[in-house]
Amino acid sequence: MNGIVLTLRALHDGEQQLADDLVTVAERHRAEHEVHHVATDLATWSLAHVRRLAEAAAQRDAEQEGPAVPPYSVFATPRAKEPEALVPRLAPGLLLLRDLRELHVAAAENSLHWEMLAQAAQATRDTDLLQLVSGCHPRTLRQMRWTNTMIKNLAPQILTSL
Repeated sequence: MNGIVLTLRALHDGEQQLADDLVTVAERHRAEHEVHHVATDLATWSLAHVRRLAEAAAQRDAEQEGPAVPPYSVFATPRAKEPEALVPRLAPGLLLLRDLRELHVAAAENSLHWEMLAQAAQATRDTDLLQLVSGCHPRTLRQMRWTNTMIKNLAPQILTSL
């Protein structure tokens, strides 16, 4: 398996996980209307990326079936998730900040994979791969900007009101 296919698989998993996490955050913070609606919209972007990545992998005979990245892979990121039973123990504001931070980190990881694919596409003159990256990476960057802006806007009020 070559590095491009490995990166496609890692990114496929990352975008799927980000979509799932965005939906979870949207539901968990339903009362925060902006968070709920924007996170839901951003999840649809990641799901669109998942579909496009699966198509790109299929074109390279590397269909996305089963676990996309073996645990020993250089691109695998271990993610220790807290059990849901612990989540309600945080104050709602702190929980929201934690969720936004985790979304930002996940989007940043995806962004780095998109950048790696872009560099590989340029080096190999792969116009299809470059088109995929050009169509998807800007949305991932937008996901990062949204989480960063939300953290900047919410952190002062939440952290000083405890």
